[in-house]
Formats: sequence, structure tokens, C-alpha cells
Amino acid sequence: MKNTHPKIVQDDPWLEPFSDVITARMNAALELKEKFSKIAGSLSDFATGHLYYGLHKKGQHWFLREWAPNATAIYLIGEFNNWQQSEEFKMKALNEGNWEIKIPVTKIQVGQKYKMVIHWNGGQGERLPTYSRFCIQDDTTKVFDAVVVDDKPYEWKNQSPAKNIKHPLIYEGHVGMATEEEKVGSYSEFTKNVLPRIKDAGYNCVQLMAIQEHPYYGSFGYHVSNYFAVSSRFGTPDELKELIDTAHGMGLMVIMDIVHSHAVKNEVEGLGRFDGTPDLFFHSDHRREHVAWDSLCFNYGNEHVLHFLLSNCKFWLEEYKFDGFRFDGVTSMLYYDHGLERAFTSYESYFDGGQDPDAINYLSLANELIHEVNPYAITIAEEMSGLPGLAESVKHGGIGFDYRMAMGTPDYWIKLIKEKSDEHWNVTDMFYELTSRRAGENTISYAESHDQALVGDKTVIFRLIDKEMYWHMNKASENMIVDRGIALHKMIRLITFATNGGGYLNFMGNEFGHPEWIDFPREGNGWSYKHARRQWGLMDHPDLRYHFLSDFDRAMLDLHHKTRFLDDEWSYKWVDNRGDQVLAFSRGNLLFVFSFNPSQSFTDYGIKTKAGRYQVILTTDALKYGGFGNVDEKTVYKTDNAEGEPENGWLKLYIPSRTATVLQRKK
Repeated sequence: MKNTHPKIVQDDPWLEPFSDVITARMNAALELKEKFSKIAGSLSDFATGHLYYGLHKKGQHWFLREWAPNATAIYLIGEFNNWQQSEEFKMKALNEGNWEIKIPVTKIQVGQKYKMVIHWNGGQGERLPTYSRFCIQDDTTKVFDAVVVDDKPYEWKNQSPAKNIKHPLIYEGHVGMATEEEKVGSYSEFTKNVLPRIKDAGYNCVQLMAIQEHPYYGSFGYHVSNYFAVSSRFGTPDELKELIDTAHGMGLMVIMDIVHSHAVKNEVEGLGRFDGTPDLFFHSDHRREHVAWDSLCFNYGNEHVLHFLLSNCKFWLEEYKFDGFRFDGVTSMLYYDHGLERAFTSYESYFDGGQDPDAINYLSLANELIHEVNPYAITIAEEMSGLPGLAESVKHGGIGFDYRMAMGTPDYWIKLIKEKSDEHWNVTDMFYELTSRRAGENTISYAESHDQALVGDKTVIFRLIDKEMYWHMNKASENMIVDRGIALHKMIRLITFATNGGGYLNFMGNEFGHPEWIDFPREGNGWSYKHARRQWGLMDHPDLRYHFLSDFDRAMLDLHHKTRFLDDEWSYKWVDNRGDQVLAFSRGNLLFVFSFNPSQSFTDYGIKTKAGRYQVILTTDALKYGGFGNVDEKTVYKTDNAEGEPENGWLKLYIPSRTATVLQRKK
């Protein structure tokens, strides 16, 4: 009898009790896709709100269209009419809650500021158009105005390299804090000063945070107000396009950290009560406000909201040539309770009726749309519950993401460093934690991201070295705490990278052990930018140890560029000796040997592995990476016979304490 279960159930028999739920979920998304496709011709043709709504120039007129079904009147105000409401700039009501105004091009100039005044029964308020493409915040009042931008297309010079990149090695960056100066950095500065560093470091993908306009700088871009507007703090739309164009020319993909999980509460520049009603975009009941984030939750069951958000995805792909998205806060979207206080210890947790089918439909449609618009685009889910099928295609019963973030990995490293002394680091548990992922679902592995660098948390390097970083990172200083921290920083990153599930991520500056934390300007720190920047000079200084870490990070990524070892999907474990704290595994034609033993070195340590000749190609102990030079990098090692296993042999190695070494198998 033919198996009618979705593929994700066929691949995982433990999902069989929930097959009906998964099938219903899959069918609901596909039926909604078919419905929207019938309306417009395709899902991509449906997601074109940005071409209709907002301010556009056509021929000798400007057209502004808006959806505000509760409005009784709408006036366009701005620098062109002295911010006064008048009949000349009054919008006309169309059908289905739409409004429009047609204005001669001579009446409005590019660069002028504008707003709308929306009237409703019982009130009125200034609002920015929902599809505004550029907004500027007044330095004094902190109020935003929309800005008239020309529809003249940017002349792109470079093709995206996305189709040639199989494994994204992601550099997570924030434009504003990418400068060494105590200020807000710009798109142009990032293009000139940071992109070359990313390329030189060996990454092939840039993930940009805080691109969508947000009122409060310190929100890290996660309280979005204007979904189609680039953050003006960093520059203009064309300067962002130049950044992406330049990155493409360097062979770098560029993906965007997109926030569709919630919205800022602001009303003038946000969507809070756009037409006087609280539920135009959001829920009308207790679900309207996010209990943990002080923000508003989209009503994904509203087809106008789906149209808005899907159009937003397509807009960034087509207008700015982004190569995909990292979706923020996916767990919060998937569950009615936002996944708060759930342990997710069994499959029942994922299918107990606490899931939001409307949000699941939206995410499924978003993934279908993105890959329809650009087959080479990638989507990544920031999701901590471990929902089965999240990174499987919709037609197989999944949600359609290409990757899920391995969010348990940084938590594992933090817990290990905080709670266990070096002597009790268990390499068996370590390998299990780093390689446990669902078959068929790709993951982005990382030791730390921006989350671990924020105030209230600590980066890996700061947990390992702490205050000693202030006094002993110069090469002339000898300090055992610093030596330990540098050694483990390299080992933690190498083992996380070597076991990754299809992709890898690093946050800007962490590759060289950027000290201290991230703290954006706020009243509590005197509005200081001291901790909202990156001190590149530390890495560039030849007398400091920081460059050892960045040099190693570059060599680590170069392993894959030269050997393509990540093309081998899984790592094969050969040794996990908990007593010795030695772990060895192979991937591709590389053998990775780790000793987390803090004090004991081993001579002629036997590792049974594939028979052959082996050459050291990377070691954390190399002098050029801040090690002690105890690993012989010149000797070619040959395996001894393993009785009864002609394909395997015994490799005898000297393994210093607290080191990692990579050997390449020769044919």
C-alpha cells in the first residue's frame, strides 16, 4: 500500500501520530498559495503591494495610494504645502478601503518631507504611508517624516554570486556600529571599510541587521516602524544598493535580518493605530501586544496583512537585490504563547493545538514566494523550539526554510564555560550536541552571535578571559588565563565550524575576540557610543594578540574553500575518550583531532581512522595563531594496519594539551 504520509513523516516515524496535523498544515498553506495565485496569476504577482501602494511617479503625475478602511478623510501634507490640510491635497476614497491622490509632478519635489493626516470617526492623527521607502528622524523632536524619493532605478553593475554558493559562511554585521569612531556608521563607510575585511576573512555571505527603519537605535533594529524604508541613520537607499552591489562584485551574498514577528507600538511612524483602529494589522484581543517584547503582534489571518508582508519580502529581493533573509523571532510566531515557558521535550509540544496556523501559513507562503522570485535566495529561521519540518519544503510537509539557526549551540558553550571546570568538559556530550540535527534539515551553526555580545550577556572570549583582557592581551605579557582563553576560543570556533549543518555564522568582531559588550546609546550610559562600535584597531595592531584569533579564523574558513569538506554532510566520529578528553572525527578527507585536556599531553596517541598518509594542514597550536608551536606540521604520518579492517589504520600522533589539529588524508 502506498504511503500517503508527507515526506517528513516518512523520514521520521515518530511523527506518524501527528501525520494528520502535518498534512492539514501543508494543505492549508498550499491551498492559500493557490487562492492567491488564481487572483493574480502567481504568488509572486500577488505580492506586489509595493508597486501599487505608496508614492510613485508615473508620467507627469505623482500617485499616492493607501489602504485605510476606517478612515473618513485623508490629507497629504508636507514641505510642498506648508504642512497644511487642503482640498488640493485631499485623497479620494476608492473601493475596499483604498485611497488615492494624483498630483502634478510640478507640485512635489524629490527630497521634500511629507506625511498624511488621517481622519476617522472621533479623531485624527498624522501618519506615514505604510509603504514609505525613506523616512528621516528629526534630531531634536525624534519625529519621523517620509521623504519623496525618485523612482529612477539604480544601475546595478554586478550579478549576485548566490547560485555558486552552496554553504553560506555568514558574517553578521550592523552598519551603525561597524565604525571604530564613537558615532553611527554609514552604508558608505561599511562598503569602503568593512566589506574588504569580510572578503579577506573568507566569509561568502553578509547578514545585515537593522535595515528596516526603526525609531529607537538601541532596539538593534528589532522594533520596526517602516517596513519598506531603509534606516536613514546609515544613509540613503542608493547607498545601501551600492553596498549590496559592491558586495556582489566581491563574491559576497547579502541577506537581510527581516522582522515580521512583531512591530513597534509607535503610531505616527508605525502601524499601531494607522486608521484609528487597533486591529488593522494586528490582533484585536489579548494577543495584540507581545507579553515579552513591548510590541504588537501581526494578525496573520488577515489577507491584507499577508499581502503587506509578502509584498515586503518581494520588495527587498527585487528593489535591493538581497539574496535572502534571516527571519527573526520565528518561535514567537509559531505558538500562541510565543513559545515562552515551554520546554519542548516531546513531539506533543509541537502539535498540541498551541500552534498558530495563520502564522505557519504566512511563513510557508513567504518561503514559497521568496524561492519563486529568486530560486537562489536563502531563508534562515531564528527558531529555538526545534519544530520538525521547519527547514523542509512545504510540499514535503515542512515550513519551507532553507536553514534553521542552531540556537542550542551558543547556549551549550555558555553553560559549559560557566558551570564546568575544564577537567569536566565531556567530549562525548560535546560531539553529540554539535551534531544533533534532523536529517534533511540544514542548520546554520555558530558559537555566538550578536545575542551573546549584548549587555547582560558575554561573548565567548570575555567569559574565558574577562578582566585580564584589559591588561594582558599584549604579546609581551605572559598570563595563563589569557593563554587558556585564546586556546579555547580557537578550539570552540573550529569544532563548531567543522561540525556545522550546512552553514556557519559569526558576529562582526567576534572573530578576533572583540572585548567587552554591546551597549547602544541610552540615558543610562549618558547616550554614549563607546560600546556601540567595533575596535578594528585592536585586530590590526601587531603587538596585540587579537590578530592571532582573526588570522586563525581566516585559516579555518580557508579549510573549506580549499578542500570542500562541508560537501560531506555528516562528521564521522573515530575517538571520544572522555577520560583523556580527546575527540577525533573526519569529514570529507580531513581528520579533526581535539584535546580539551587542560594539563596532559599525549605521545603516540592511537587514533583508528581511514588508512592512508596524513599531513597537518592547520593547528591551533601554531605560533602564528598564538599557540606554542608544539605540533609538528612537517611530518607526513602514515597509518599502521588495523587488524581485520583493511580500509582503516592506526594513526599515532603527539597531541598537546588544549589543542586542535586538522590533518588531510593523502591519496
